[in-house]
This record gives sequence, structure tokens and C-alpha cells, in this order.
Amino acid sequence: MKLLTLNTHSLIEPDYEAKREIFVNFIAKEQPEVFALQEVNQTACAPLLEDIPAGYLPCPGNTVALKTDNHAAAVARMLEEKGVHYHWCWFAVKIGYDKYDEGMAVFTRAPITAAENTLLSKADNYSFWKTRRALGVCADDVWYYTVHMGWWNDREEPFPYQWEKLSQTAGAKQTAFLLGDFNSEADVRGEGYDLILRSGWQDTYRLAQQKDEGCTVVQAIDGWRDAPNAAAKKRIDQIWCSKPVAVKSSRVVFNGLREPQVSDHAGILIEL
Repeated sequence: MKLLTLNTHSLIEPDYEAKREIFVNFIAKEQPEVFALQEVNQTACAPLLEDIPAGYLPCPGNTVALKTDNHAAAVARMLEEKGVHYHWCWFAVKIGYDKYDEGMAVFTRAPITAAENTLLSKADNYSFWKTRRALGVCADDVWYYTVHMGWWNDREEPFPYQWEKLSQTAGAKQTAFLLGDFNSEADVRGEGYDLILRSGWQDTYRLAQQKDEGCTVVQAIDGWRDAPNAAAKKRIDQIWCSKPVAVKSSRVVFNGLREPQVSDHAGILIEL
């Protein structure tokens, strides 16, 4: 069983359509059972998408309709054209870069039997760029959450508050995976990464029998440009499980080595 996470940057990326094609070809080849995406955007003023690709499940609470350039819908359509079918869910979280409906998505090979969104931030303001939510879907009795967390030292929206909300929701499930951009460096002690560990969650990277260095960001990116270590390598994209699992391998994908870069983040692919 394979799981993948990627902060896509989607419509913001230079050469977006070419990078989307690379990503879709990779998914069609590897066919992970679940892949979770963050920064899954659409242009807020774009026309409504009338012909929605198969497998879509609207998430309760999502008041934003799919638009014609929605990244998740484009990925679903392109996979469908290759004969690869996924069930998928997209949720709009906030306005990004003043013009995008910025959301997140989860794709599963098995049918999605339930979906939920959880407000993580103190703010519940669609126009505020620090608003955070988690999108969770259930497939084969396992919950998969795609997450994009805030920062540890953010005074307005601190990581510990958001983690408490997420851990309460996801931790109540019998089995849950958290996939995403945690904005917490794995090699920094006493901050977000250690808080998750202390909460009893299992980092699949640490559990993996085979692994690489795990770093998913190797340059200064938005949200980190003012940090002292802005340009340092960081392992901030992670996959966590609510219980110990046997992990065969964990590797970074789309980092310019085995696969071209398709975003300002690389992704993580694990095999259970």
C-alpha cells in the first residue's frame, strides 16, 4: 500500500501545466492507494465547472463550488483519461494570494464513505491567509487527513493550538493518517515535531525500513523567508499514523532527482 503527500503550489507554479502533466503521469504509474494534496487552488473569479470528473464527493461545509481551473478536478480528469480512477474530495480553506480559492484534496482508490473538515485555526475567516482547516476522508475504515499547519512561533495562530484541534479530531478515529505540510522541522527540538511525537503519533519516516534524507524543502519559500534558516534543508512535509505500522520505505519524490520538481515543495511517498 502506497501513500503520497505533496504541497502542490498548483496554479502559482511557473510552467504549471507541464508540471501537472509530470505529476499525473507519476500517479498513473505508481497508483498510490491514497494521495493528499495541499495548496490545491482555483481562480476565485473563474466560471463554475459544470462537467465534474467522476468520483467527486463534496465535503460537508464546503460552500465554494468547483471552478473550471480547479487543480484537483484537472488531476482527476487527466487520470480518468488515462484509465486510472480515483475517488476524490476537495475543500476550499481561504483566499490565497488575493485571487485563488486555496484548498486541499484527498484522492483514494477505494470509495470514500465519509468526509469532514475541521477548523484548526482560531480564525474562521475565509479572507484571512492564516486560516487553517484539515480535510479528512474515510476509505476502507481508515481516515486520511490532508493538513497544512501554521508555524510554531506565530503569535496569532500558534501551531500548538492547531495541533490540539487536529489531534482531538483525528485521534478519535480507530486508525488515522495525517499527510501534509506541517511547517515544523523534524530536526528542531522542543517545537511542533516533538509535540506530535509526545502526543503518541508515529512518524512513518522513522518507522521506514528504507529511507532517504527526507528533506522536502531545500530553498527559501513563502512563510519561511524571514526565518534565520530560511534557505536550509527542511523535512517539514510528513506522514503520521495514529498507531505503529510496518513501513517498507519512505522516499522524497519530485525533488529534481528521480522526478522533476513540480512545486516549491517535494513530496513524500511511503509504502506500507
